[in-house]
Amino acid sequence: MLLHLPVSVSEAQECLAEGAIPIGGATLVWATWQRDGFPEQAMSLRRLPEANVIGREELGAAVMLHQIDERVPEVLRRAAATVGTGAVRRTATVGGNLVGSTLRCLLPAALVLNAGAVVLESDGVRETDLAEVLAKRHLLLGLRWREPIASAYRKEAGEAGGPPPFVVAAAVHADGVRQLRHLRVAVRDGYDVLDDSVPYDTGADADQVVDLLRDTALGTLHSPGRAVVRRHVRELLAGLAPR
Repeated sequence: MLLHLPVSVSEAQECLAEGAIPIGGATLVWATWQRDGFPEQAMSLRRLPEANVIGREELGAAVMLHQIDERVPEVLRRAAATVGTGAVRRTATVGGNLVGSTLRCLLPAALVLNAGAVVLESDGVRETDLAEVLAKRHLLLGLRWREPIASAYRKEAGEAGGPPPFVVAAAVHADGVRQLRHLRVAVRDGYDVLDDSVPYDTGADADQVVDLLRDTALGTLHSPGRAVVRRHVRELLAGLAPR
């Protein structure tokens, strides 16, 4: 297998045009390749600057999970810190977790940030939404979002060999010139991810805000999941309440 390590977008496009298979840390595909055979050409973005950025409003797809720190919003940093073991986080990448994994541990955090996706195609770079990236398995260059007012992440304890642990992420955003606010919440329940948003006024009762979620996509959650969401949102909004 010939591994390409492009250092520019144009070079990466050439590799794609020649049929190179994109890989990240290869933590999820290596076993498949060992079983089914290795491709003739593969391509890693680990030397591409655009895929390695870390900032308050952007994160590259080639960034390894252990590199995600306080430069990004708390919800994304905590999500990365809960993925697998330390050894996994030192190898797995943002793009691999979002596009190559069935668990997609970073997805709830990315959704509550209203993150958009930057994708690389053989004919150029463009921005799209995460739904399209996941449906069509585009080559992800990175994520971009507007910094939230506050955010938080919680992963419940899971059982070895059992279903994926329940995850809830939440973020408060300011909208437009009038600085209206909304609360966005996303959960991973099993392998399903649900997300939606509701208006939020500073100082509003947290329970009333949570009750608004019953009329959104999250209204289908089972009772234990709703209880986790309520507790999580209470804690997040308590830090924003006027003192």
